[in-house]
Amino acid sequence: MRVMLHAHIDTEAGNEAIRNGTLPQMMSKVTEQLKPEAAYFFPSMGRRSCMFFFDMQDSSQLPPVAETFFLELGAEVEILPVMNADDLKKGLQTLASLGNG
Repeated sequence: MRVMLHAHIDTEAGNEAIRNGTLPQMMSKVTEQLKPEAAYFFPSMGRRSCMFFFDMQDSSQLPPVAETFFLELGAEVEILPVMNADDLKKGLQTLASLGNG
């Protein structure tokens, strides 16, 4: 299932991770682990933030990913199912074929 991970990084924890050089290493580790189809980094709500869009094969992937952000960066993390345009089209076609569209 395609999901979006959205993390808001705690400012002080992020500052420390930049000072000690662990932030680039952590982001590389997460990127390698998730193999996202897209990853974005930006300021949001006054904090460093990031979004990763990736295929979650099994819900057991959730703890290692989320805990990395919680433990290392004091982040607030959301993980939500998402669709691209092709997924939406397929879902709407399925809905129409059931007579609900």
